[in-house]
Amino acid sequence: MASQLDQSDFVDTDYQTAKSGYATTSTHTTAQSHTAAAVNRPPTREELDTRVSEAQLRLEELRRAQEELQRERAALEEARRRRVEFQTGREEMSQHLTRGIALIEEAEFNARRDSEQMTHTLTELRDHMSRVQGINEESWTQETWNTELTRALTVIENARNEWNSARLRWALLNGKTDAPTATPKDDERPFSSDRGFAQWCKMGLALTWPVAVAVLLGFGLMLLRR
Repeated sequence: MASQLDQSDFVDTDYQTAKSGYATTSTHTTAQSHTAAAVNRPPTREELDTRVSEAQLRLEELRRAQEELQRERAALEEARRRRVEFQTGREEMSQHLTRGIALIEEAEFNARRDSEQMTHTLTELRDHMSRVQGINEESWTQETWNTELTRALTVIENARNEWNSARLRWALLNGKTDAPTATPKDDERPFSSDRGFAQWCKMGLALTWPVAVAVLLGFGLMLLRR
């Protein structure tokens, strides 16, 4: 019967379990003690160097981010300045060009009108010049000279009227050295209703005295013949 006993029968399993638990608890407590000691201890030089390096890296990243933001802000400010310059220049040039176009169009219209009026005046003066130069006294006879004289005086009077009208219209004909521009519209209408009675009398006398003289001469010659 003694041969049937095993060695495991002499092992106290409760004692072994308790011993194993005590060892595990002791090991855990020792690890916690070492961890607490590691937390409470001051940082080592290597840890401080590592922290300084990490802080330096973060500072470099922040500096690069700041430089990027500054470049972006400068680009935005330049874009805003160019936009304002575009809007201001567009409004300014629109106003200048609108005013310039209006002034040039008015000047072109006035120049074209003056040119047309000058061409008409030049044609009339040349026509009256040819008529005045066409008067041939040598062809007058004793029988026709009175009629020819009346006709010649009429030609001269018409030429004088055209000349006075041209002088009223063009200052150049009065000896002025300014550009040959037409006088205001009131002067372009010598028979305007705005003139007074005295002016009408003067104009009537200026226009009719050659005819009156011609009539008086003709009447005097008729009396002499009789």
